[in-house]
Amino acid sequence: MTRRMGMRLAWAVLAGAAADLAGLGLIAAAAWLITRAAEQPPLAALSVAIVATRAFATGKGVFRYAERLTGHDVALRAQAGTRERLYQALIPPRQPRHGGADLLSRMVDDTDAVQDLLVRCLLPAAAAAAAGLAAVVIGLVVLPVAALVLLAGLVVAGVLLPAGTAAAARRWSARIAPARAALAGRVADLVHGSADLSAYGAGEQALAQAREADAALAALEVRQARVHAAALAGGTLVQGLTVAVVVLLAQSAGAGTVATAVLALTSLVAFEPVLPLAAAGERLAGISAALRRLRDVRTEPAAIAEPADPAPLPSGPFTVEVHDLVVRHSADQAAPAVDRVSLTLTPGKRVALVGPSGAGKSSLLAALMRLVEPESGTVTVNGVDISRLDSDTVRTVMTGLTQDPYVFQTTLRDNLRLAGPEADDARLLHAVRDARLDQWVERVGWDAHLGEDGRTVSGGQLQRLALARALLYDPPVLLLDEPAEALDEETADSLMADLLDVTHERTTLLVTHRLKGLEQVDEIIVLEDGHVVQRGHHDDLVRADGYYRDLWESEVLAGGQAPASRSRGSASRSS
Repeated sequence: MTRRMGMRLAWAVLAGAAADLAGLGLIAAAAWLITRAAEQPPLAALSVAIVATRAFATGKGVFRYAERLTGHDVALRAQAGTRERLYQALIPPRQPRHGGADLLSRMVDDTDAVQDLLVRCLLPAAAAAAAGLAAVVIGLVVLPVAALVLLAGLVVAGVLLPAGTAAAARRWSARIAPARAALAGRVADLVHGSADLSAYGAGEQALAQAREADAALAALEVRQARVHAAALAGGTLVQGLTVAVVVLLAQSAGAGTVATAVLALTSLVAFEPVLPLAAAGERLAGISAALRRLRDVRTEPAAIAEPADPAPLPSGPFTVEVHDLVVRHSADQAAPAVDRVSLTLTPGKRVALVGPSGAGKSSLLAALMRLVEPESGTVTVNGVDISRLDSDTVRTVMTGLTQDPYVFQTTLRDNLRLAGPEADDARLLHAVRDARLDQWVERVGWDAHLGEDGRTVSGGQLQRLALARALLYDPPVLLLDEPAEALDEETADSLMADLLDVTHERTTLLVTHRLKGLEQVDEIIVLEDGHVVQRGHHDDLVRADGYYRDLWESEVLAGGQAPASRSRGSASRSS
């Protein structure tokens, strides 16, 4: 917490304490004024009490407003700061351990705990302590024995009861946050997977699972509500018994009517800021569980180690060299995802990575973008190992179109400006023209709202939009991961042709399953099980036995053409 936040919190505590003290003074002065006025003294004898009552009444409203203003300002700033730190903790690449719904629950519900910690726990506790102390002092002045009884009642209601409710609620609160996250996950599955669930007739089963999660959460919240009700009843009981005992002691001690009224009403009002502490103790158990969940996210180790003293980025143009790179995603993984792969990307060179699913192509791109830490080997940019560079700096050199690009639920213009926040419409238009998306943009307009995760656009439009975003960013080394995946044949062929056209003379590393048009790239590398099994030009690879020729023949036959190059390769081998 910064010094400024600490000062704001101190002002909120002082304002809250002053408001409760004013309320206590108001009741004490009003009690004295009413009972003393009943004795019909001269008006001058009541003037001080009248002025004090007005001052306390006005002060209570003013101080309560100041406490609400400063207290909520501090709480909201602290909540915003917590969310910002949580965002920052999620920005570095990490091994995914939490689902999206669980992270959303932590981001929304658990960060509210910071606000509750200040508004419902810290500020009420400080104000209650000040008001309780003032009430005991008043009791000591009027009747010391009554002050001791009042002190005992305040300790029970303000210390023992909150401690008991916190202990009782802890067993439920520690389970409520995960249960709420589980329900959020079930609901997210129902909302986002409704089409697939309906297609396979699994809607009722998923709905039943969501109902079970909701019932489990409701049961825990009912038990927590019982704790809250018991705490409220216990505090009210302690308040009533304390006031009754104070009145009896005052009467037995022969205190006058004025003194008895002052003691009774002061004792009654002294519990007003103390009674909410029982609920605060119960809430504190839930806050503690929420803060632990936030701490779990912030303390997760990053997938990569940032250098303590990052080296400066060398000047371009950039040559990227990969030498004997080994990438293993986890220590218990039997075989590495990338095993001793080497390649070189000189300025303007285009290299295609081809291979079956799981061959390690995307893992290699992740290592180049510093999203995973290699087990061994090196990746250098103009001779500088990227492990010595800041990861954000590496991604200014090497980035592009990742697998499963995300489209946000906002306008087309804003989705594009993710890659260029300062880009004007002319630059945006140039990017969409390169991605062959300009006709669609002219039809729908720059301000057209796109659905979450690209639900309102076709697969081809989604991929071209992501490609336009990558071209708008225009990194020195463009990485493209399966740009034509999950598209129909015609759309995929069209996209690949356009992509190979716009990447002409751009340093590009292309991951693809499609071989059509790859005769235009400078080098093709075939990966299988993380190893480089073939490399060379398209014409050379289709003449050699192996995965590449088999895949090429499958594409040719699927297109209704004879694999003529194979016969040329066979003739060449026979000669």
